Amino acid sequence: MISLPDTGFLADASPRLKQMLAAQATEIGLERGAGLFKQGDPGDALYAVLAGSMEISILSLDGRKLSLDLVGPGAVFGEIALFDPGPRTATVTAVEPSRVLRVLSADVMAELHRHPELAIDMVRLAGQRMRWMGGQLNEQVFLPVPTRLARKLLHLAPQHDAGGATVRLSQAELAEYVGATREAISKTLATWKRLGVIDVGRGTLAIRDPNALRALADPDQI
Repeated sequence: MISLPDTGFLADASPRLKQMLAAQATEIGLERGAGLFKQGDPGDALYAVLAGSMEISILSLDGRKLSLDLVGPGAVFGEIALFDPGPRTATVTAVEPSRVLRVLSADVMAELHRHPELAIDMVRLAGQRMRWMGGQLNEQVFLPVPTRLARKLLHLAPQHDAGGATVRLSQAELAEYVGATREAISKTLATWKRLGVIDVGRGTLAIRDPNALRALADPDQI
């Protein structure tokens, strides 16, 4: 029997969903940089993260990459294919050695027919995804780059460090998460470094003053 993490979405998942994942899922190991699936691939499975971190990103028509999220142990994704069997709407890539569980959509639907209460988990998961995407759209349209960057750092830090103090991403990668140019990110980080809010290293960023960063992330402080 597979041992599931008690974090992320799985922390509040129903016993039935956990039982299905533990009993029916196939475990997949991924090296850093390995792709789980690409935007446009057939959507045929539901996934849960056992260990590691997975980047969810999209590619614009002009080829520009926008990183949407970084998910860790306990995260569940791929549910859109259950409601609308079509191509994947995003690309998922391992940013470090990772392990994920895969349950084929057909098997999930069979379980839903046998145990309709599983639908509560799926609807809750889809609702969380819609709320997250709505928030991302609002930030992208209405908030300036520094505010978006502060909010993204506060979101990403717990994924990388138990103390929530270090983000192990390059400035180019941060630009992909914020939807900005590398130059704009570099300028903003340089200002924050002078103020003592952060320290910047090679491929890492240390948050020195979380309260100041939270203030910078507050849209009312603009």
